[in-house]
Amino acid sequence: MTPPKANWQPAEQAACRLSPKRISIVVASAIALGLGSCTTASTTSSNSSQDQASPAAEPELRVVTTFIPMTQFTKAVAGDRAEVTQLLPTNVGPHDYQARPEDAQRIAQADVLVKNGLEMESFLDSLIENAGNANLKVIDSSVGVATITTESIEGKAHDHGHSHSHDHAHDHAHDHAHDHAREGASQSTAHSHSHGEFNPHIWLDPKRAIRQVENIRDGLIAADPDGQPVYTANAAAYIQQLQALDEEITQQLRPFANKTFVAFHDFAPYFAESYGLKAEFLVDVPDVNPSPQDVKRVMDTVKASNLKTLLTEPQSGDDAFAAIAQDLNVNISTFDPMETGGPEALQPEHYITTMRQNVKALVSAFTDGSTQSALPQVLPQWTIQRTRTVLPQRVSLRF
Repeated sequence: MTPPKANWQPAEQAACRLSPKRISIVVASAIALGLGSCTTASTTSSNSSQDQASPAAEPELRVVTTFIPMTQFTKAVAGDRAEVTQLLPTNVGPHDYQARPEDAQRIAQADVLVKNGLEMESFLDSLIENAGNANLKVIDSSVGVATITTESIEGKAHDHGHSHSHDHAHDHAHDHAHDHAREGASQSTAHSHSHGEFNPHIWLDPKRAIRQVENIRDGLIAADPDGQPVYTANAAAYIQQLQALDEEITQQLRPFANKTFVAFHDFAPYFAESYGLKAEFLVDVPDVNPSPQDVKRVMDTVKASNLKTLLTEPQSGDDAFAAIAQDLNVNISTFDPMETGGPEALQPEHYITTMRQNVKALVSAFTDGSTQSALPQVLPQWTIQRTRTVLPQRVSLRF
């Protein structure tokens, strides 16, 4: 008896006998499986890339500066490696600033705080204490800077103001001084800020500003050693520009050696000393009333020095100087100490531009106003070395 044939066929033949419908289902399933695998791999790869990129978007340091010159210098050194924000609003100077609770919170979240020093920021001690940030590193940019005592500046002013004999001319000037002192009183604020042992306006001398930049550089390196190449290169580039600026100012002011100029408050002793000039002022800080003796002293100085222009400042001095200028038939110009400014003032190049403008105003004060500054219109460009870090932009969303 012949055994029945086995109902078995090779796989190749079985596949060949599949119906077209079955073939379509098999192929579609295979394609779907393949696409699913590719999508999963792509998503995983994309997520992995995002996870790797996220840390790069964070700044290395959170740095808080006090006011405009400190922000300018710190941004020049830090470049994009640090997130630099200013504590004071740009339209409020350190003489007028009143601390707010939220400012202590900002210091509490900072890694580094950069200040001018020399008691310019007298409000900082209580803010730092309230912030309770034990890890905060404070950079005092005035360390090692040659200083001028407040007593030596104000002492000379008071001596000068009381050294004249009381004749008819004096009495006439004294009457005018009382009038001008009352006119200037309207711009005084409710509180008064006084300088400490040393005059704090060191940033207005480019030579001393260089030392401040070096101090900021060294402080940032101490807080972030891995950033040393960036901080060193950026500081060197900016210092080169400050040195060029210093040389240009020296040449421009050399013809006026030993001459005296008059500013509204005593921000200029370092600048004057650096360039062989003498600086007089109406008040020691912007938020006080000029006394009759102060007004008379300034009027006597203008007459004796044959000055053509009084130098007020953007944030104060117009009212007091307007009356004096009218009485003496002289002009008013502006010397900006950069204690306040607009948003553009926070950029490092603004320091260079403003100092050039200040020198131009000063030359006019020594002449009939027709002499123009010989400083070049464009200083050599300086370049900030940037890292791959991209700072996040702070955006407030409202829903």
